[in-house]
Amino acid sequence: MSLSIDQLQAFAAAAETGSFSAAARRLGKAQSVISAAVANLEIDVGNALFDRTGRYPVLTPVGERLLAEARVILERCEHFRGVAMSLGEGVETRLVLAVDELYPEETLGGLLEEFSGLFPAVELELLFPLMEDVSRLVLEGGADLGIMWRQEVLPPALGFHALGWVPMQLVCAPDHPLAGGQRIDWEELKRYRQLMVATRTDSEEKMRLRVASDVWWVESQWVIVELVKRRLGWAFVPWHVVANSPAAAKLVSPPLAFQEQDWPVAMELVWLKQRPAGKAARWLRERICGQVLPRPIHER
Repeated sequence: MSLSIDQLQAFAAAAETGSFSAAARRLGKAQSVISAAVANLEIDVGNALFDRTGRYPVLTPVGERLLAEARVILERCEHFRGVAMSLGEGVETRLVLAVDELYPEETLGGLLEEFSGLFPAVELELLFPLMEDVSRLVLEGGADLGIMWRQEVLPPALGFHALGWVPMQLVCAPDHPLAGGQRIDWEELKRYRQLMVATRTDSEEKMRLRVASDVWWVESQWVIVELVKRRLGWAFVPWHVVANSPAAAKLVSPPLAFQEQDWPVAMELVWLKQRPAGKAARWLRERICGQVLPRPIHER
């Protein structure tokens, strides 16, 4: 069996347009070329693909089944051409993006939907480290770009761009001592266990939001919400995590006596200055920098 792309294109075009002449017009070829290509394909597969007894050719059951396979092959051929063209234009074959869970997933999803439309051939890996683990990955070459909460001291090898602020809500269970309805001051927070996100290394960064002496360290904002629901402590949690967690309905957010709004945390994009960026990485960096972070509904 010796199949060709031209044969499959002729077969698919004839099936989709309903005639060999219409297929010829679509493909810009003579009708005789289309007829010959389909006939040769039928010889190669050992089955009739069209019933030609009527005025117009009609797919046989075998033809209907093989048409689906032909379309898959033709689609992959187009994908192959697209990948080859992208590589020729300086587009990377692969990118790694490290994102702290503080960054709203809805915003990230929208960005990557655009990215997929523009760079469908780029293989993308998404990592979700916490805090300075993001910058460490970028610094060590494990990620091309990183979205993280702003570090007080950033390694000089990294470039950065401020992205805005993500509000952190104080949350606790409805029957927690902090849930009495009164405004909560700083000293009151110190009395009860705090649940905090944890990096895999000890650093000053992980202490920035520590208030209480009794702390549980958790490597997931989403798990923290579940533990808060079970009255195992209170926490500062990104508003979008609270809003989208199944446990949100069983939480309360007491007002802070020392803060008029939710506790804000600054976000930034980081990259390695000396690492060359291809077309896809440059687009993604510019698009992330231009993205406005959404605010909680109660602040709008």
